[in-house]
Amino acid sequence: MSRGLRISIGQHSDRGRKPVNQDFHGALIPAEPLLSLKGIAVVLADGISSSAVSQVASESAVKSFLTDYYCTSESWTVKTSARRVLEATNSWLHAETRRSQYAYDRDKGYVCTFTAMVIKSTTAHIFHVGDCRIYRVAGKALEQLTDDHRIIVSSEQTYLGRALGINPQIEIDYQALQVEPGDFFLLATDGAYEFVDHRFVSTALATRADDLDGAAKSIVEEAYRRGSDDNITVQILRIDDVPPTGSSDILGGTAELPLPPLPEPRALFDGYRIVREIHASSRSHIYLAIDTETGETVALKIPSIDLRDDRAYLKRFLMEEWIARRIDSPHVLKPRSRSKRRNYLYVATEFIEGQTLRQWMLDNPRPDLETVRGIVDQIAAGLRAFHRMEMLHQDLRPDNILIDKTGTAKIIDFGAVQVAGIVEAAPADAEILGTLQYTAPEYFLGEGGSPRSDMFSLATICYQMLTGELPYGAQVARIRGRSDAWKLRYRPASHDDRAVPVWIDSALRKALHPDPNKRHEDVSEFTYELRVPNPAYLSTRTTPLIERNPLLFWKLTTVVLACAVVALLALLHAR
Repeated sequence: MSRGLRISIGQHSDRGRKPVNQDFHGALIPAEPLLSLKGIAVVLADGISSSAVSQVASESAVKSFLTDYYCTSESWTVKTSARRVLEATNSWLHAETRRSQYAYDRDKGYVCTFTAMVIKSTTAHIFHVGDCRIYRVAGKALEQLTDDHRIIVSSEQTYLGRALGINPQIEIDYQALQVEPGDFFLLATDGAYEFVDHRFVSTALATRADDLDGAAKSIVEEAYRRGSDDNITVQILRIDDVPPTGSSDILGGTAELPLPPLPEPRALFDGYRIVREIHASSRSHIYLAIDTETGETVALKIPSIDLRDDRAYLKRFLMEEWIARRIDSPHVLKPRSRSKRRNYLYVATEFIEGQTLRQWMLDNPRPDLETVRGIVDQIAAGLRAFHRMEMLHQDLRPDNILIDKTGTAKIIDFGAVQVAGIVEAAPADAEILGTLQYTAPEYFLGEGGSPRSDMFSLATICYQMLTGELPYGAQVARIRGRSDAWKLRYRPASHDDRAVPVWIDSALRKALHPDPNKRHEDVSEFTYELRVPNPAYLSTRTTPLIERNPLLFWKLTTVVLACAVVALLALLHAR
């Protein structure tokens, strides 16, 4: 039996000496594939005593998190998913207060503290606002992992500095830490941790390791016995096992399908009639086929025979359909909806009648500027669809873009796509998956990619459409260290007779900068500057040679210094 994430949870809550329990807690352990993709969530909220409705706030906060977090995109990281849910919950609670009779007294509105721990793969993600606490148990000691957002006015007066529902915006503390089998964590409200010492907690965990509910109850009862005058809630987590590094069960039964034989034209294949082979490469075979039930024309992508023993390749192949089903854009290839059970491993997608952008560039060697802008805008729209889902394409090139008969551009290959949520669940060794000439320099330096890396690839394609060449030639593919990146020399797009405006050339130069931090912040900013001149690019100030061509600058400097040394030696010799 393969190892996976397993935890044990114990919980107990009591209203204590108060008439109403304004604490609320919960936990959710989902089945696969959500267990690998989203993890296990444990949540605790504490209503404020001054409010008669804060128990509604704490219950709503916990329930909405445990429901909505698992409805967020599976491609998002835990941090992105949780923050989106908490921001929405905070807005709702604040709006409820504004609509209620407590609109001008937030201490009596829908307000609560909130603390959550999401265990995904081998990492614990902590989200915290307020004064509930999370401790990690280390032997007989407790290490506090959260900070109390409580403002101390005097020894007898304090108030919450942060909580859900107080303000329209919310600042949430976040941290991530590695977990191992045997780790214990304790979540508690102030009604518990202010009255029970660490020794009692560690003893309760040691003596009731097989009954965590009982251990939580004993801590609550001890807090009550020691005079707690608040609601009391305790949650205990024990990490029983974690998945091996790099494992992830996200594809379900699809991964168990057998690899298909390569079909012949007119053959029947899993409910499709093969028409002809469209494309063949070292990575895959693509066939035009017709669904025998619906008559729909589709494209079938089948794994390459040469790579069928390559597990990493097969994993990426399996991911392509998973990725496509989570992207919704008219400029990204759509997978075909499943109407029948599959018997082999392949991917069925819409069939696009058209040509690759590379072929289009051969057919249109000198396109007008507006046509280039239109194509770049469409590709950028497809890229933004990936980036919204926290995905990086990583292999954007003319061969991976189709132009159909209406002139619509579509991104068609997802074999190199990086999904943040998957990387978080199953980290993999960094490798360059894209085509070298279009790959951003940071990949060659082992720094990993970002949306700005995809923008570099898009700008390279734009430059190539305008000039018929690559901005750095083959230099990028030869980068082996940071000094090689510094030596990259951008060749202005206006170097020939194509009359590329200087301000567009400047926008390209920025998007193609070897340092990703000096590129545009977003793809949309780059495409905007292709249409609207940036005033900074229209300045008459001449760019210093050290910025335009640092290598030439230092060569000339060396020559000048050498000449000066020779002159000085000649002068000394003459004397």
